Amino acid sequence: MSVKYYDWTAYHANMRGNAVAIVDLDTKNELTYAKLDERAGRQAAWLQAKGLQKGERVAILAPNCPEVFETQFACGKTGTICLPLNWRLTVPELEYIVNDSSPSVLIYDRKFSEQAQELIALCNVPHALEIDPEDANTSYEQALAGSPSEYEAVTCTHDDVAMIMYTSGTTGHPKGAMITFGMNFYNMVNLAIPAGVNSKSVQLVALPLFHTGGMNCYANPILHAGGRILLMRNFEPGRALAVIGDPDLGVTHFFGVPAPYQFMMQHPDFATTDLSRIETAGVGGAPCAEAILQGWIDRGVGLIQGWGMTETSPGGTALDAADVLRKIGSAGKPLLHTEIKIVGDEGETLGRGEVGELLIRGPNITPGYWNRPDATADAFVDGWLKTGDAARLDDEGFIYIVDRWKDMYISGGENVYPAEIENVIYQLPEVAEAAIIGVPDERWGETGKAVVVVKPGASLEADAVVGHCLGKLAKFKVPSSVEFIDALPRNATGKVLKRSLRDRFVGADAPAIS
Repeated sequence: MSVKYYDWTAYHANMRGNAVAIVDLDTKNELTYAKLDERAGRQAAWLQAKGLQKGERVAILAPNCPEVFETQFACGKTGTICLPLNWRLTVPELEYIVNDSSPSVLIYDRKFSEQAQELIALCNVPHALEIDPEDANTSYEQALAGSPSEYEAVTCTHDDVAMIMYTSGTTGHPKGAMITFGMNFYNMVNLAIPAGVNSKSVQLVALPLFHTGGMNCYANPILHAGGRILLMRNFEPGRALAVIGDPDLGVTHFFGVPAPYQFMMQHPDFATTDLSRIETAGVGGAPCAEAILQGWIDRGVGLIQGWGMTETSPGGTALDAADVLRKIGSAGKPLLHTEIKIVGDEGETLGRGEVGELLIRGPNITPGYWNRPDATADAFVDGWLKTGDAARLDDEGFIYIVDRWKDMYISGGENVYPAEIENVIYQLPEVAEAAIIGVPDERWGETGKAVVVVKPGASLEADAVVGHCLGKLAKFKVPSSVEFIDALPRNATGKVLKRSLRDRFVGADAPAIS
């Protein structure tokens, strides 16, 4: 019998109702746990009044704001599934996701109203609500005001799907990773305990909430513990430093991909900002350069590195704070309720020091992908999730992510899969062949380079390739450079040899992109 999911906001409303749960730094609005629970309850009542049943999807297209969490908890109360949408994507990209997930409701911020209206029409979304921090009379607020706080609580278990998060797919289409209530619970145990999360924790949340890092490192764990989160809609390094250094706000936790840490470190206020209240600063989503790690260590803050995926809820491994200095570059060791192993091409378990594919299993792992039994079957072997990352263990059992097992690269903390971009470039009639590789970039860690072969007799400029991609893809996926060559290198089976392309355009002696 599966474990029952219990309502977090109802618990904290009863135990610490007057404690502040969420602060919106842009509007200065604060939500106590009692108010958060009431608003989530009113949204739950509205969803049920519209006829939504357990398992139906509720999409939200909004920047970091309290309404994202109100929606998540309203879904938990009704057994519906929360679907956070990536507002960086273009309408064609979002159209695929919305059609695939078929939400019954789309909640959207007014700044995305044009995109939302297109999606509603293209995907036949039955119901919609608009939110606007500057307008108290939006349809969202009217829906909550016109709904009772009472609703019919729907029983959910740890096996039920709480959320669907779409991740870029190697076939050119994103896949919806199913996030269960159980995965969320084990992330609280696996990630929150070593991060020192408790009811006194205060986190500045700067990563977008459609990203598992924004939602679960450590925002959800802190709300689960009864702490406080401060939401920032748009990251700006000077402002983030001001928030962290403000004794009245009392920030104890921060999590980011390497880029925000780099931008803050390069800001003139970094040297004088009081960082003494930071208890845990986590970094993940992409390998962190040693210069960034050392820069923060020099200010007395050891960045705790870790590794994970949307499919692992996301905590998979973490580097204990005590090992930060002596194991710079390591992703640490497996978290408490998690197993990992490194295997070779034939699936054999490799010894320490040998590089192979990282596999992981445990109660924190996704049961699979929405509407994609084929992708689910391909992702697992004997109950182990194939991560697609190449790794090795050192002689003490610390994990090092050394390269991509697949062709994916990470730009500014966002996973980018070349096949999706290649599909767009192939739409240009002049293109005979195209390949995307990740190349080092000082600002974003990696960006894409398009390597293009033009059809005989045709002509094509680099600006035309980039311009075409700008109209079809989110900006972080658009190649930063284009190279034209006579033919792509291929092996005997016809597969493009991207390692050869990296050797040619990055250099054979360059460090592995990881």
